[in-house]
Amino acid sequence: MSTFQAPKGTYDLLPPVSATYLAVREAISAPLRTSGYGYVETPGFENVELFARGVGESTDIVTKEMYAFETKGGDRLALRPEGTASVLRAALEANLHKQGNLPVKLWYSGSYYRYERPQKGRYRHFSQVGAEAIGAEDPALDAELIILADQAYRSLGLRNFRILLNSLGDRECRPVYREALQGFLRGLDLDEETRRRVDINPLRVLDDKRADVQKQLVGAPLLRDHLCDACKAYHSEVRELLTAAGVVFEDDEKLVRGLDYYTRTTFEFVHDGLGSQSAVGGGGRYDGLSEMIGGPALPSVGWALGVDRTVLALEAEGVALDLPATTGVFAVPIGEEARRRLFGLVTELRRAGVATDFAYGGRGLKAAMKAANRSGARYALVLGERDLADGVAQLKDMESGEQEPVALDGLVEKLSSRLA
Repeated sequence: MSTFQAPKGTYDLLPPVSATYLAVREAISAPLRTSGYGYVETPGFENVELFARGVGESTDIVTKEMYAFETKGGDRLALRPEGTASVLRAALEANLHKQGNLPVKLWYSGSYYRYERPQKGRYRHFSQVGAEAIGAEDPALDAELIILADQAYRSLGLRNFRILLNSLGDRECRPVYREALQGFLRGLDLDEETRRRVDINPLRVLDDKRADVQKQLVGAPLLRDHLCDACKAYHSEVRELLTAAGVVFEDDEKLVRGLDYYTRTTFEFVHDGLGSQSAVGGGGRYDGLSEMIGGPALPSVGWALGVDRTVLALEAEGVALDLPATTGVFAVPIGEEARRRLFGLVTELRRAGVATDFAYGGRGLKAAMKAANRSGARYALVLGERDLADGVAQLKDMESGEQEPVALDGLVEKLSSRLA
C-alpha cells in the first residue's frame, strides 16, 4: 500500500468508472458544440480579487471555502471555486467582445475547489461542465441555455430531474426589494453571522438550508411582487420560450443562487434522488459581472452542471450508459517470431480505428487468455508459430467461444468490418 492517499474530500477517477465521467462530459458538451459555443480553458488558479469581486466577498465561497495562498513572489492567488469569473476574465483579456460577434459563446470543462465538509455529492475537488453567452441581453439566450442543459440530461437517460426558475430583478427593482427584505429579516431571531449577512446580502438568507431559519422565512416578501415592468416582461418571455420548446419547469419564488453576480433569470436543476445535495447544476443571468471585474457593460448568462452529481443522479435512477468497449481485439502471440508479426498487425488494426490491446510481458497462453477475457474484448486473436507458417491467425469470439482461422492477408479489413 502507498504511503500517500488522496487528500480528504477528493477522489481519483479510475477505469472503469472514469469512462462514465467521460461520457457524461461528452453528453453535456455535445449540444453546446452544435449551438455555436467554442471551447475555453482557463488556469486552475486566479488572482484572489477576481473571485472576491465577482463571486462576492460576503459569500461562504469567498469567506470560508476558497483555497487562497500567497506565492513566493507575493501574489495572492486562489484555486478556482467556480468557472464563470475565470471565463469572463479570459474573454475580456483576449478582447473577444471587440471582434464584432456578440454574444461570445463559450463552453468549458474542468476541476474546481472549495474547502467544504465532505459528504456524498459534495467534495473539495469537483468537476463541472459550463457554458457562458457573453455580451447580449436577450431572453432567447437564457431559454437557449436552459433548453441545451435539459437536452443534455435527457440524452443521458435522466428523467427525474426538475428545473426551478425565478427572476432576481435588476439594478432598478432589486434595491427596493432588498430594503423590504432587510426590514422583514431584522425582525427574526437569527444568529450573529446571519444578521451580518442580512446587512451585506439579504437574498442569501433565503438560501439558508437550516430548518429553524426556513421556518421563520414564511411570509417573507417575495421578489416577484417587486419586479419592475421590464424584468416582468423579460421573465415572461423566458417562460414562454421554454414552454414553447416543451421544457417543463417550476416557478420557485424563493430560488436564489449562492453567488452575488446573478441578476434577472436564475435557475437550478435538482434531482430528488440525491438527498440533501439535490442540485445537479444551475446558473442564470449576470449582467453586471463584467463591470465588477473592471470590464465594460456586457450582459451575460450561463450555467455550470456538476459531472459528479450527474453521475450520482444516473445511479439513483438506475441508468447504465451504453459505453463503447475499450478493447475490440486482444492479441495473443505464442513464440518470438509470432510476437513480432502480431505486434505489427496490432499497429495496423489501431491505425484502422480498431481498439486493440496486446498480451505484453511474455506471459503463457493460459494467462494471456485470462487477460483477454478481463479486457472485455469481443475477439481474441491468437498467433502461434504453426499458424504463422500457414499464413493464418486463430480468431476466437469471446462471447460464443467459437474459433476460426483467418488469413493474415486481409485480416485488418475483415476485423474492421466486423467491429464497425
